[in-house]
Amino acid sequence: MRVPLADAGPVSQFEIFFMKIASFNINGIKARTPALINWLKESNPDVVLLQEIKSVDEAFPKETFEDLGYNVETHGQKSFNGVAILSKYPLREIRRGLPGDKSDEQARWIEGTICASNDITICCLYLPNGNPLPGPKYDYKLAWMDRLYLRAQELLRSEQTSLMAGDFNIIPQTEDAATPKVWQNDALFKLESRAKYRKILNLGFSDAFRACNDGPGHYSFWDYQAGAWDRNDGIRIDHFLLSPNCADILTDCKIDSDVRGREKPSDHVPIWIELNV
Repeated sequence: MRVPLADAGPVSQFEIFFMKIASFNINGIKARTPALINWLKESNPDVVLLQEIKSVDEAFPKETFEDLGYNVETHGQKSFNGVAILSKYPLREIRRGLPGDKSDEQARWIEGTICASNDITICCLYLPNGNPLPGPKYDYKLAWMDRLYLRAQELLRSEQTSLMAGDFNIIPQTEDAATPKVWQNDALFKLESRAKYRKILNLGFSDAFRACNDGPGHYSFWDYQAGAWDRNDGIRIDHFLLSPNCADILTDCKIDSDVRGREKPSDHVPIWIELNV
């Protein structure tokens, strides 16, 4: 999006370029396509990172989103997981699958480089839930986070403007849950899970939402059960983590919470950032 500066004299007529990048766990592309199209037309993001598309690549409605002006890249899986990138900018250097475990067949990671005035490496992720614990699902979550840490290190070493975004299945702090006591023994809030998340932040990544917003009451997920939406019993588990040079150009970050109250919603809502590129 191009926004002209206010008139400040004959010397300063130029344009600022803002890029809007969103992340949205849609919980099934087949069920959510109409709602997603409506939100895309309303919100008009330049780039969208999707999680839980729950579709093989061949069944993803690629042409539907190409007709809206998006380049589409997917890393799908039948009935489970699956991630995708929609971008109005050209994409290159697409990588499917988080490095570090060739035996991992779960479709939880796709990354690419946005070809803009300043190239940006974008990584879309769907981090394992980890429940029930203890057990193999929690072990897989922790091992996946160790691999994520290594990829985060590589991104910083590259000095490329970069971000990692998606459904992290991590509640970072007590203020990120309406009823934190309920989550004390859950894989999303266990100390070991949160410690691995903080370890990535401590490399130098910034939580975009907390860079722009303070305090409790901000959530990105409300369970379908027990009237969680009506009671605003939510948690914040969808995040944008920005490299230092990406954080330097961050201008805003918001959660479109009203989307949860619409017809046939996902249990997640979109979160988006705006960058001055």
